[in-house]
Amino acid sequence: MSNVVRPDSAGRCFQRFRQLLVFHPSSVTTENMQGFNRLSNALHHFRCDKFVPPSLVARNLATVKRFYKRTNILSSGDKYEVTLDQRKLKTPQGRVFEVNSKPLALAVAAEWDAQKETIDRGSMHLTALCNTVLDNPQSRSKIDLVNHVVNCLQMDTILFYSSEVDELYSLQIEKWEPVVRWFCEHYEVDIARTRSIEAPAVSVETKAALTRHLLSRNFNSIYGLVYAVDGLKSVILTLATAARVIDIPEAVSLSRLEEEYQISHWGNVEWHHEYSKHDLQARLSAAMLFVYLNSHSASSRPKNDAPDVS
Repeated sequence: MSNVVRPDSAGRCFQRFRQLLVFHPSSVTTENMQGFNRLSNALHHFRCDKFVPPSLVARNLATVKRFYKRTNILSSGDKYEVTLDQRKLKTPQGRVFEVNSKPLALAVAAEWDAQKETIDRGSMHLTALCNTVLDNPQSRSKIDLVNHVVNCLQMDTILFYSSEVDELYSLQIEKWEPVVRWFCEHYEVDIARTRSIEAPAVSVETKAALTRHLLSRNFNSIYGLVYAVDGLKSVILTLATAARVIDIPEAVSLSRLEEEYQISHWGNVEWHHEYSKHDLQARLSAAMLFVYLNSHSASSRPKNDAPDVS
C-alpha cells in the first residue's frame, strides 16, 4: 500500500485537528502536535510543490509592470486570440493563446484590461484556467481529470459532520443536507455521511454514475470543474453550482460553514477572512463561467470584425 498522503485527506485532517485545538485544547498531546506538523508539511508540499509546476509558481510571484495600453481579440479560423497592443498573448509555455469561445476570449481580454500599473496574475483566474488547459503541464487526459473528481467525492467537505459541537452539527444538517439529497436524487445514488475523521465509503455504483456524467462533458469543461472542486473542497457543491441549484455566494458559504461558525464564536482576522472569502468567490465564478462557455459553441467572425474591448 502506498504511504503517500493525498492532499484532500491532508486538508480534511488539518481541519479536524484545528477544531480539536479550538474546542478541546487540553486533549492535544506532544505526539498529536508532531503529527500535525508532519501533516502541515505534507499539505504544503501537495499544494505548493506537487500540483503546481515550479516555473508557474515563479511566474505568478514575479512582479510585472503593465507593458500594454489596449487589449483586443482576433478570430483565427474557428478560434479566438487575445492581443495586448499588437502582440499576441501567449501561454507560460510559449503557445499562442487561443480559445474556441468568443465570449471567453472577451472575458480573458477584460481580465488583462482590468490590470493597473502592476499585473496581478493571481487575480486572473480565467487566464490561468485557459493557460492550464492549453499547456496541460501535467499531461492529464480526460479520464485523469474525471478520476480526480470522482476520488475527491470521498473527502467532500459537506459529508463530514461535527462530532464535537451539537449546535454546529444541527447547522450542518440544516444547510448541507438539502444539497446532499439533491445530489443523491439527481444522480440516483446513495452516499454516506460521517461524524468522524474517517472518510465515508463511496460505492462502486456511485463512482460509476458520477464517472458517466463527467465523461459526457468535454475536456475543457471538466478542467473547469476540477478548478472549482479544488477551491470548494466539494464535488457536491461544485455540481450543484454548475446545475444552478445553488448560486456562487451560497456555495462558498456552505463550503466555509464550519469556519464561519468558529469565527462567529471566536472572532477572526477581518482582512484575512474577507480576502479568503472573496478570492474563493472569484475562483468559483471563473470556474463556472469557464465551464459554461466551454459547453456552448459560438460562431466565428472575421478578424477585422472583432471589437476593441479596451
